[in-house]
Amino acid sequence: MSNQRVLTVKALTMYIKQKFERDPHLQRIFVKGECSNVKLHSSGHMYFTLKDSGARIQAVMFQKNVQSLKFTPEEGMQVIVEARVSLFEKSGTYQLYASGMEPDGIGALYVAYEQLKETLQQQGWFSEARKKPLPRFPMTVGVVTSPTGAAIRDIITTLDRRFPQARVLLFPVLVQGDRAKVSIVEGIQRANDQKVDVCIVGRGGGSIEELWAFNEKEVATAIFQSHVPIISAVGHETDVTIADFVADKRAPTPTAAAEIAVPHHTEVLAALRQWNVRLTKSIQQKVSLDEARLKRAISSYAYRNPGRLIEEKMLVLDRLKEKLVKDMKSTIQWKALRQHDIQARLRRVRLDKLVERKRQTLEQVEKAIHRVSRRQVDSSSEQFGQVLSKLETLNPLAVLKRGYTVTYTEDGKVLSKTTQVQQGDTINLSVTDGTIITEVQFVDREGKKDDE
Repeated sequence: MSNQRVLTVKALTMYIKQKFERDPHLQRIFVKGECSNVKLHSSGHMYFTLKDSGARIQAVMFQKNVQSLKFTPEEGMQVIVEARVSLFEKSGTYQLYASGMEPDGIGALYVAYEQLKETLQQQGWFSEARKKPLPRFPMTVGVVTSPTGAAIRDIITTLDRRFPQARVLLFPVLVQGDRAKVSIVEGIQRANDQKVDVCIVGRGGGSIEELWAFNEKEVATAIFQSHVPIISAVGHETDVTIADFVADKRAPTPTAAAEIAVPHHTEVLAALRQWNVRLTKSIQQKVSLDEARLKRAISSYAYRNPGRLIEEKMLVLDRLKEKLVKDMKSTIQWKALRQHDIQARLRRVRLDKLVERKRQTLEQVEKAIHRVSRRQVDSSSEQFGQVLSKLETLNPLAVLKRGYTVTYTEDGKVLSKTTQVQQGDTINLSVTDGTIITEVQFVDREGKKDDE
């Protein structure tokens, strides 16, 4: 083994990688399989696994290639990947470096179309409730389309034929190619800035690739956010784009869009004539009714004999006055009878007996109050005597009556111990009828005199 050449792991890996990269059959291959573990990194790179029933291989697609995809790869989607095969040195595993991808069995544009359609439908962008109504008589019609295509000629011709009173503003844009979606968005924004009454957005027929700008989300967003009602007119009647779903009105062709945008002037004139006939007829009926009413008023009795009408009204007034006077007299009489009845009832009441009953009631109340007051006073007196007796028992001066005295020092303190005085001090002796002041001759503390 010592005579054999020993390789490092890195050297071996690089050797194998060069084998992959020098093989022309592995530099551009097409691999079919199922997408799995699809992850879009924050850097924009996409990592996924391509597998079938027998094997699997790791794959990566860098940002610039991811941006060119017309659809979004999803878990479990069958795809055909255009890639080269190489070795990732750090892990020592071979993988695909994808440069392109197509759905297997279905076009990428169709997949992208269906994905965006489903997303916007779930967000409510296709709802009829949010779509703006078209004006009945637009005086300014905006057209966002190519200035050189057949669509603009058809639109202008139709608008001029149907409603020449309307002014047409063209907002020229690119309708196919990589920059078409940006150009169309700017055209819709300019139409909103000009505040046109209605705007036609579209182009003539073409393949799905040529019409693809009208399937971009940016264009759908501009139509959705437009303050001006949008009529989409993309391709032929069989061509249906995302713009058709989001627009406020979809026209099968550009010519049909112009017909939807404005009324036909002959139809307007015919409607005006009908309105004129109906208005004239209505006015004539109103005049006829008023004339009939006027004739009835002129031929009426009141108009021919106004004096007699006044006399009749005066007679009615006299009768009303008589009725009023009669009613007033009747009311006064009833009130008088009512008053007389009340007075009679008052006279029947014996006031002296009523006063006597009230006096007796008052005396009874006074007696009851006196009894209650006496019981309360007796009870209070008894309680007071009991309390006073207790106070007398507890009174410290009561003991003086039994011959005891209370001794105070010269400064007024009660003398209770021999240590509070000395020989020669003056003390006060309280008795029942006064105070005795005396001088201390000696003090005996536990059998010992102070002067010893």
